[in-house]
Amino acid sequence: MIVDFALIMFVALLATGLIWALDAAVLAPRRATRHAALVAQGADGAVLERSARQPIVVEYARAFFPVILIVFLLRSFLVEPFRIPSGSMLPSLLVGDFILVNKFTYGVRLPILNKKIVSLNEPQRGDVMVFRFPDNPSDNYIKRVVGLPGDRIGYRDKQLFVNGKAMRREPALSTSDAGDRFMGAKQYVEDLDGAKHAILLSPNVQQEPMEFVVPTGQYFVMGDNRDHSNDSRYWGTVPDENVVGKAFLVWFSWDHSGSGGVNWRRIGSAIE
Repeated sequence: MIVDFALIMFVALLATGLIWALDAAVLAPRRATRHAALVAQGADGAVLERSARQPIVVEYARAFFPVILIVFLLRSFLVEPFRIPSGSMLPSLLVGDFILVNKFTYGVRLPILNKKIVSLNEPQRGDVMVFRFPDNPSDNYIKRVVGLPGDRIGYRDKQLFVNGKAMRREPALSTSDAGDRFMGAKQYVEDLDGAKHAILLSPNVQQEPMEFVVPTGQYFVMGDNRDHSNDSRYWGTVPDENVVGKAFLVWFSWDHSGSGGVNWRRIGSAIE
């Protein structure tokens, strides 16, 4: 089950805001009137203090409302954190990486409704993009954009073609340990028209040749771990309305291999 944190935060924001507003408009004036009456009656200090005190629920609402509002606005319009749960983006992203996603680089969208209200940049070939899975929008996926609207994408013999042009790849000069997690996988550097990034290919995994034309307003995405990624080759393209944002930074990483622990080398690394 996927938890929609944006919806939870919106409900919490609405609840705390309504409690604060109700207190300011109705309850606080009543307390002030009652307090004034007790003063006129000569009530002792303890009684007066209790009569002026805010209910505990109002105190919490006043304390949490501005915090929830700031976090909600940051997550909705600026940056949002995500965790990498699978190896489909190896070697670029590891299982256990915690990343930040730029929410406004592709435009401003209304939270909850996910409707774009201001268009800015469009996704570019080579971008690492987070999006809502077309077949189940409650799931967030992360893949690399390889096809733009109108592109003809081909994939045969583990070679990517864009509009009939083979995207050059070369064996990586230096490799990470990502290939060890998929026995026999080899690491390459692929050049997507100037956007260079690492990919993994498993020679023992075969795939039928494929060719697609990317519809208007949609994007073709693939995982960098080419032979172990559930992507546009199998379920189609990503509509623009499903786009969440562009991944740009690993802010924390927990190494799930071996004995585990914090992967200090990856913290603060840019996502390319």
